[in-house]
Amino acid sequence: MAAARAMDPTPERRRERRLAVHLPILVRGTDRAGEKFEERTSSVNLCRGGAAFATRYALALGDRLQINIPVAPSPSEPDADFSTHGRIVHIVPGANARELIVGVEFTGPRFHRMFVSEST
Repeated sequence: MAAARAMDPTPERRRERRLAVHLPILVRGTDRAGEKFEERTSSVNLCRGGAAFATRYALALGDRLQINIPVAPSPSEPDADFSTHGRIVHIVPGANARELIVGVEFTGPRFHRMFVSEST
């Protein structure tokens, strides 16, 4: 019984499926030392309600960030940049010791642009 239970996948807590999309992101916030920062990075994955991205700053669960994603203009949306606020809900180690992958839930406007997963 225990072996079967260990093979059960962990239930997905997200309301939306995140897609592997690498878009440039400008993140502003305050790190654990109380220092304000601004960092240009890129998304690891993205959905309408949140994003994950790499950062070199020490951040904590619950931290609030300002997020800007420049997006190519379209006829229906000439103002291309998407700006919102987010709350950190997930942190995992990154590709090296100086990097974290941070998952953010958007607490401001949601991302309503069309995008396609890079893994398809």
